[in-house]
Amino acid sequence: MSKFSVPRRSLMLGGAALALAPAAAFATSSPDVGKPAPLFTAVDSNGKSWSLADLKGKVVVIETTNHDCPYVRKHYNATNMQDQQREAAAKGVVWLTTASNAAGEQGAVTPAQANELTKNRDAAPAAVLIDPQSKIARAYGATVTPHMYIIDAKGTLVYKGGIDSIPSSNVADIPKAKQYVRVALDEVLAGKQVAEASTQAYGCTMKYPRTST
Repeated sequence: MSKFSVPRRSLMLGGAALALAPAAAFATSSPDVGKPAPLFTAVDSNGKSWSLADLKGKVVVIETTNHDCPYVRKHYNATNMQDQQREAAAKGVVWLTTASNAAGEQGAVTPAQANELTKNRDAAPAAVLIDPQSKIARAYGATVTPHMYIIDAKGTLVYKGGIDSIPSSNVADIPKAKQYVRVALDEVLAGKQVAEASTQAYGCTMKYPRTST
């Protein structure tokens, strides 16, 4: 068993205990769809620096993650997340997974742990960005994991919300759900406006850095 896995009972309890409610007392307001996406620079799990400004001309997906979250596990255990990562890469899309939970909180990882997770899950993002101060999540107003964003080649935020339409941690719901991110990416790459540009994200609450009172 991987050191990142948890007992089935713990997973079931986690699914009940981790609220779908948006969290983030510490998040800034979410940027508006149709406006420039917030710029950021971050270092990935292999020590490479990534700047959103340098990716202009590419379509970019941002995925917030927490490997201990039942809702994240749902999509990785079913390979739904990996399949979409590979589909995106084949179309020239840059998929950035962000480990944005605060250092010391659930879901926070070291670069080595992030690489082990990527290997064990056979994941295929362009990079896993290590964001222990939650700077990217804060800039995008992320409230949960997974929270998904799409940025077009002009640097405009064109989608924010859930990966799909059924807010559950049940793998069996994936085939029945509308895959918001997959559909939105196809629309963006076809030069169309995203029909459902803002949807309800669901998952485990983002763990922002604690602030002193």
